[in-house]
Amino acid sequence: MEVTLLGTGDTTGTPTVGCDCDTCERARDPDAELREQLRERGVDPTDGVERSRFSVHLRNEETGEVLLIDASPDFRTQFRREDVALPDAAVITHVHFDHLDGLGNAYRLLDHLPVHAADETDAQTGESVAETVRDQYDYLDTVSVHPKSPYEPFSAAGFEVTLVPVEHPPLVCYGLRVEEPATGAVLSISGDTCYEVPDRSREVLTGADLALVEGIVHPGACEFHPEGGAHHDDEGVPRTFGTKHMTLPGARDFADDVAADDYRIMHTAHYVPPERAFADDIAVDGERFSL
Repeated sequence: MEVTLLGTGDTTGTPTVGCDCDTCERARDPDAELREQLRERGVDPTDGVERSRFSVHLRNEETGEVLLIDASPDFRTQFRREDVALPDAAVITHVHFDHLDGLGNAYRLLDHLPVHAADETDAQTGESVAETVRDQYDYLDTVSVHPKSPYEPFSAAGFEVTLVPVEHPPLVCYGLRVEEPATGAVLSISGDTCYEVPDRSREVLTGADLALVEGIVHPGACEFHPEGGAHHDDEGVPRTFGTKHMTLPGARDFADDVAADDYRIMHTAHYVPPERAFADDIAVDGERFSL
């Protein structure tokens, strides 16, 4: 399984448009130390650091098929920049625009794109993720929607995929486990979630070769959130920012909880101070892994 991180940022990305904070400025013009760190991670720093909106590209090395996890609004830029193959199938984890709105790129680019999404009705929207995708993209003949039940494995692009509920109120959201049957390689993705993931979901996500874990900000940012922080560790550090995202320590604890061989923190915002925002375990666009 070849994993390419197409989009590793939150809803505004880093650098954020119109923002001159220290983190965005360092991303636009990395210093020598950061440039060297990026090269060691296999990322070209020529045009700075990018954390565009969330998306993950999986290539099945046995079949050559490609599975796309979430369709970023930055779809076109991501695929051109990374020079990767277009998807044979996609999974949508939830209906926030930064994970969904790239589906329109299927128009004229793809002959057919099966899109897999959960079939559970969301109390907030009155329909499932699958139904929302179908309703919003019913004008695209190239997109077919395939509802899937959580915890029930299904096949997509030659992979075995299992959706698992996580906690991202007020909308339903799902993490997932992806296994390449021929090699046994496993990728786990937490999805957008707070730290309090259901035990059954944690069990499915456990034991991956690589875990991509959501971690949006440093814990100090919790004091600025109306809901503060939650799910504190033994030292009082919040592992949840507000109600629906993990802090960086929360993401690291979660990766440890699910016993991943390796992990990267994803969906990180530009609010993290520049001296902490580019730690080696916080993903940047363009990182690749062979599992």
